[in-house]
Formats: sequence, C-alpha cells, structure tokens
Amino acid sequence: MRYELYYWPGIQGRGEFVRLALEDAAAPYRDVCRGSNRTPESPQAFAPPYLKAGKLLIPQTANILLYLGPRLGLAPRNEAQRLRLHGLQLTIADWLVEVHDTHHPIAASLYYEDQRAEARRRAAIFLSERLPKFMAYFEKAVDDKFSYVHLSLFQMIEGLQYAFPNAMRKMKFPKLRKNHERVARRPRLAAYLSSKRRIPFNQHGIFRRYPELDERS
Repeated sequence: MRYELYYWPGIQGRGEFVRLALEDAAAPYRDVCRGSNRTPESPQAFAPPYLKAGKLLIPQTANILLYLGPRLGLAPRNEAQRLRLHGLQLTIADWLVEVHDTHHPIAASLYYEDQRAEARRRAAIFLSERLPKFMAYFEKAVDDKFSYVHLSLFQMIEGLQYAFPNAMRKMKFPKLRKNHERVARRPRLAAYLSSKRRIPFNQHGIFRRYPELDERS
C-alpha cells in the first residue's frame, strides 16, 4: 500500500512521528503537502496529521501509529501489548503539548513576543518539574523490544536537545540516551536523518530554541 501523509509542509511537528515510522519501515508514502502551499485540511479530521491508507482516513498521531505499528513491524499483534504501546504514545502526546506550551503558554494565536514573561515562568516549571517526571517515567517504561514508541522517544530527545540544550545536558537518563543512539544508528533512519527529506528544526515548529527559556549551564 502507498500511504498519503497530510501535514503542514514546513515543520516537523506531530507529523514527524509518523514520518519516522514510515521511513524506518521503508514504507512507500507521499508527503502530500511537502513543497507546496497546500493546506492539509479535511472535513473528517480536526487537524493534521492524518493519513490516507486505501479508503481509510486516520487522524491523530497516536491513532495513526496504532494503525501502522503492526503493519510496519513496529508493534506486536497481541492486543494487550498494542494497547500498552498506544498508552505510551498518548503520554508522549501529552508531553509534546507541554513542550509547545513553554513558548506559547497563553495562546497559539499570539506571537511569542506577546507572552514572553509567561513563557519564561512556564518553561522554568517545565524544566524543573515536568521534564524530569516525563523522562523518569519513560526511563522505566521503555523496554528492549523495538517499536514505534522507541522512534517517538528518539524524536522527543532530539527536539528537547534542540530547544533546551543546557537543561538537557543535566538530564541523566541512560536508557533514553541509549535508545536515542540506537535509533540514530538504524540504517534507514540514519539515511533519512541525513537527507533533505528530514525537515530541520525551526522557529515555527513545536520544538523552538529561545535561549532565555533554557536553563543556564
């Protein structure tokens, strides 16, 4: 099957979690809006990303990965195990929202400059309280049986190292670090990460680099 991924063309965002799974599995897909001004909107989906798979239209990142996982060899077919992975992916989605809210704590419709003071306060709490809590949880929850959750955790660490390099240098979570290195070495992922298909992190995505929000080393 040739999949069609619909997401905003200039950012990694939530669509990147789906791209990593498709790329790792060498699944044929088309990033429909990439390189265009097309708006990825559908009356059947509240917001992108969404995936077209034959006659199916699947919204929401975690939902897409729940569907793709067993088909791409990135999740077991056992229902209990698949639901456990889905729960982990939903927790990653919650974590991602909190990352976004460090730079847009009031409203996504406002510029960062319009909420800078609030962002500094929100980021300080995130880095001191929430980030260690999420990382400690996944340090215990992640296992050695490779799945799409391992790819998503790689993306979280990549993005956090871009947005908060000083804070991340202080984080001591060896299993998550090992997973990050393991994923980066996977041949198909390594080829993707070094290619032009991988959109660079930028100041329009979820992970943004504002030095004043990062802890000082």
